[in-house]
Amino acid sequence: MRTNFSPAQLADPHLAAVEENLRNCVHCGICTATCPTYVLLGDERDGPRGRIVMMQQMLEENAAPSAETVLHVDRCLSCLACRTACPSSVDYARLVDTARAHIETRYRRPFADRLLRWLLATVMPRPTFVRLGLLFAPPGRWLPGRLGAMARMGSKRHVATTSTAELPVAMNARRIALMPGCVQKALAPEIDEAVRRVLTRRGYQLVPLVGAGCCGSLVHHLGKEEQAKAWAKRAIEAFEKEGPFHGVLITATGCSAYLKDLAHLFADDPIWGPRAAAFAAKARDFLDLATPIPGTPKAIRVAWQAPCSLQNGLKLADAGKSLLKSAGFEVLDIAESHLCCGSAGSYSILQPEIAGELRDRKLANIAAVEPDVIATANIGCLHHLSGPDAPPIAHIAELIDWAEGGATPVFLEKAAKGR
Repeated sequence: MRTNFSPAQLADPHLAAVEENLRNCVHCGICTATCPTYVLLGDERDGPRGRIVMMQQMLEENAAPSAETVLHVDRCLSCLACRTACPSSVDYARLVDTARAHIETRYRRPFADRLLRWLLATVMPRPTFVRLGLLFAPPGRWLPGRLGAMARMGSKRHVATTSTAELPVAMNARRIALMPGCVQKALAPEIDEAVRRVLTRRGYQLVPLVGAGCCGSLVHHLGKEEQAKAWAKRAIEAFEKEGPFHGVLITATGCSAYLKDLAHLFADDPIWGPRAAAFAAKARDFLDLATPIPGTPKAIRVAWQAPCSLQNGLKLADAGKSLLKSAGFEVLDIAESHLCCGSAGSYSILQPEIAGELRDRKLANIAAVEPDVIATANIGCLHHLSGPDAPPIAHIAELIDWAEGGATPVFLEKAAKGR
């Protein structure tokens, strides 16, 4: 594509990255078939190619975007299936992230929209606030629209698995800093415990990263760049203070994919840029570390729902499947596995209708293979897909831990009680 950015604009490394990717785009349209919103809505403006045209115009003009542009950029899930499909290596993430930051600072949203986004950015990154919010979730789930979607998210809180004794840590264990995260810590703390046991068996010692909090991905995808930087700086400072570490881990794939890409957030900062790059180089996902170990065969049919962040960011979807198979599970492939389930961080709250349609489509494809359980690797997907209309669902670490003699997953405990 031809571009028309000024030299002054291109002095900004974020806009320079945008311009490079725009030039790489040949508008072939291969990406549209992989885009969940285009597949659902059939509108060129709700596909990568159409959004790229609107984002280019908005960024080149350096002005307040139109309501139409905001609507269609907001509908993007950031699943990045388009990036995986692109034959020209266009990094769509660079485009949409910059566009969202531009919208956040130059567009005046309606009051209700601003309030909801403020609530999401204030509550969801903080586990204490999330726990308080859970008190109001049950009655709130009957509310219409986006407030109801937010309340229903909280009303799906998981119940912790049966506790097991701590495993002994090897003398020469490799130290891994464990990020505390945010929503998962409040909704499903059993996931981190399962991860700890699985990785302890593989010679790692997980050390809580004191002083860190949310990774910042949620506010980053809301376009709140300064808040995202503040969360990132907390994590980087804690990592530097408490180290050295073999790596830094967060147990949701959406967060680990974000951390591995963190250097781009500080591309314009000569001080924090190198520190962010060093931190990102140490970022690990659970599937980077959980090497296969043969487990006790389980007569369980597992539908492997690889999150978009695992497929298009981390490129570890096959590693998850291999890990489940090595543990003795029968792993089932899902049709349209490349299409997002509709969770996408706060997307299921901000765009509940589209997210609901994508959830229904994903669950229909899962039901077709008749699994005993769904396995996933991201708290957002796990939470979004769970419910009375869905098969039981568990984090992959819970299943691997169980196969290796650890705690019984929640879905089996409920089945044993006849629920």
